[in-house]
Amino acid sequence: MKIGILGAGQLARMMALAGIPMGFEFAFYDSATECCAAPLGQLFRGDFRDSEKLKAFAHSVDIITYEFENVPLETLELLPQGSVVYPSKKALEFTQDRLIEKELFKRLNIPTPDFIAIHGESELQDAAKKLGYPFVLKTRSGGYDGKGQMVLRHQSELHTALDLCNATPCIGEAWVDYEREVSLITVCSTTEVQNYDLNENVHRGGVLHWTKNRPNDDMLEQAILHSRALAHELNYRGVLTIEFFQCGKILLANEYAPRVHNSGHWTIEGAPCSQFENHLRAILDLPLGSTKSLGHSMMINCLGAMPEFNTLLGIQGLHYHNYSKTARKGRKVGHLTLQHQTEKELTHFSNQLNQTFKSNNEVQS
Repeated sequence: MKIGILGAGQLARMMALAGIPMGFEFAFYDSATECCAAPLGQLFRGDFRDSEKLKAFAHSVDIITYEFENVPLETLELLPQGSVVYPSKKALEFTQDRLIEKELFKRLNIPTPDFIAIHGESELQDAAKKLGYPFVLKTRSGGYDGKGQMVLRHQSELHTALDLCNATPCIGEAWVDYEREVSLITVCSTTEVQNYDLNENVHRGGVLHWTKNRPNDDMLEQAILHSRALAHELNYRGVLTIEFFQCGKILLANEYAPRVHNSGHWTIEGAPCSQFENHLRAILDLPLGSTKSLGHSMMINCLGAMPEFNTLLGIQGLHYHNYSKTARKGRKVGHLTLQHQTEKELTHFSNQLNQTFKSNNEVQS
């Protein structure tokens, strides 16, 4: 069985690392010149709208999936007839436009922040009146990790947003005074639906900084209800992630990702079957592996450059993941995971990790 992945970054790399021990082979398609998944399979490099190269890629594999949600819809249309792709084009389409994504949540009775479509100065002024200050202005497509968005806190700041909303369709979203950000990772085959623990997430500059799994969280049942409603609507196959804002006892859906997710990296060490292996099982319609957590885990993203591992490896329960990517400011180049049986142990060793970062003048966890 040879699995094709659109995209050859770290998520594709981790899918391959999960699948190779099961005897699967991999091929990757990417337009980038540097692809950290490349050593793990056959690499097809080309534009995502190059029909001949896409045809060659598709003919080399048995099934296709993708590692990021900004794969052009045209790419799926250019694949040869009969190509098997999961998750479906429908799942990809909604998540590429923040407006129709929010409208989908609303139609499924999944609470979400108030929103309004914006394209031009008059609609920007209307959004300010209806949403109040502060509110968030986002491009409807193309944004990730905090890109393509800004927070407007006062009428005097509207002029700074005009270039953006005149150039591309945008969406205005009401500011949410949330208690915390959480996400739920669900995995769906044709016969099974399972979910991992709720993840508690902390972002810095729009990028996930760290996440912890929260066994038996009070908000888990509500998150499962919303996730399964979305999965049913999309007739979903694979790993599906929804990010939420928690406001009191209510979860407001921010966005969903039709793929394996950064907040689920802890599952590699923290669950019997990781999100990456379960995604492969789901798209191949194999029995799903257990999603029950093995204890308490914390994942910290490494941005820009990997920390030296000499001292880190002495910290009990620490797992070091280097994606073999060229160091660059703000780039996700790897992650660290701490995995322990109890929350008390996790807290102790995360404090030790924090002190190690401080002593080396590195990013603190």
